[in-house]
Amino acid sequence: MRDLKLSDFTYELPGDRVAEFPLENRDRSRLLVYRDEEISHRMFHQLPEILPDNCTLFFNNTRVMPARLIFHKATGARIEVFLLEPVAPSRDVASAMAVTGNCTWKCMIGNLKKWKDEDLILRIPHEKSELELTASLEDRTQALVRFSWDTGRSFSGVVHDAGKLPLPPYIKREPEESDYERYQTVYARLDGAVAAPTAGLHFTDNVLGQLSNKGVKMNELTLHVGAGTFQPVKAENVSTHRMHAEEIVIKRENITALLDAEMRIAVGTTSMRTMESLFWYGVRLFHNGPAEFIVGQNDPYELKAVSMEESLMAVVHEMDRQKTDYLTGRTEIFIFPGYTFRVCDGLITNFHLPGSTLILLVAAFTGEDWRKIYEEALSNDYRFLSYGDSSLLLPRR
Repeated sequence: MRDLKLSDFTYELPGDRVAEFPLENRDRSRLLVYRDEEISHRMFHQLPEILPDNCTLFFNNTRVMPARLIFHKATGARIEVFLLEPVAPSRDVASAMAVTGNCTWKCMIGNLKKWKDEDLILRIPHEKSELELTASLEDRTQALVRFSWDTGRSFSGVVHDAGKLPLPPYIKREPEESDYERYQTVYARLDGAVAAPTAGLHFTDNVLGQLSNKGVKMNELTLHVGAGTFQPVKAENVSTHRMHAEEIVIKRENITALLDAEMRIAVGTTSMRTMESLFWYGVRLFHNGPAEFIVGQNDPYELKAVSMEESLMAVVHEMDRQKTDYLTGRTEIFIFPGYTFRVCDGLITNFHLPGSTLILLVAAFTGEDWRKIYEEALSNDYRFLSYGDSSLLLPRR
């Protein structure tokens, strides 16, 4: 595994280039097109006329939860509980969001020192009757919080009434009413993310319709984006950075679409991570037989690769063995320069923080040209990060 210096993947990002608010119209963002080492500048609504008609787009259909729960003690102390991942009665996000009565989640807790052993109660106005959500600190060291409520409503329903939207930490403002719609993709379906798959924020029903009319195929997969996506890389040798784990859900139809596609374009780094993770899970199945659906961050650098067809068919056989049409797993895949892409041919993505795991992914995909791409975006006044402009990256393969 290569020693890569973090300082080689940084750049100067002026504060005024960070987009604090979305544009009024999603598809009026700018689009930097990098194709065969050449750069051009377009608008996102022109994407249908730019994309090859033989491509398949892979979208991440996760939906951002209002994951910030604000409690107040009788003393007035404010304690924020930020949902990270479910622990009980299920670690599966979909199952955890569907439970009624009580559940336990791993959380980030703001002002933890003020929370002793007492229960916290959040009263939630509701059209029929006021709801009460009770939070109990189950394990202080592990930041495990048990939630309980006395109605038949699902945890998803309670959180949607009680929680606040978690905007990225570099957006220095509280969410406004418009953010609850704009910080979701128009195709968001499955609750479970605490950050949006932001490459998809530019798509509108009109753009999707034009793509369909052109014959561009589209397929939805799922990665529930975790708070770890904002975790900075601190190690100067970036290969020693510890990656976070995120839940992914793969359906049989995803594998069929991947095998049938002539050109596979990931809409966002999360879709790319899902597609490449699926490959490495298949590699493990191919070599070792039935295995838990976990992709470690070093698997791509330690496992012996096989063909994409061999890998994906191994996943199909595992689905057959389990008599299921979908699999839920976890990935810690770490994509940095030196990685060989096995599935993705193209990427639609926003412009990312300097020195981040996402810059490393872009650099792995575009090689040394990542810096040329970012210099071009900066010199042409592109807007950066989650609410910023977009890029279409089609390196020569």
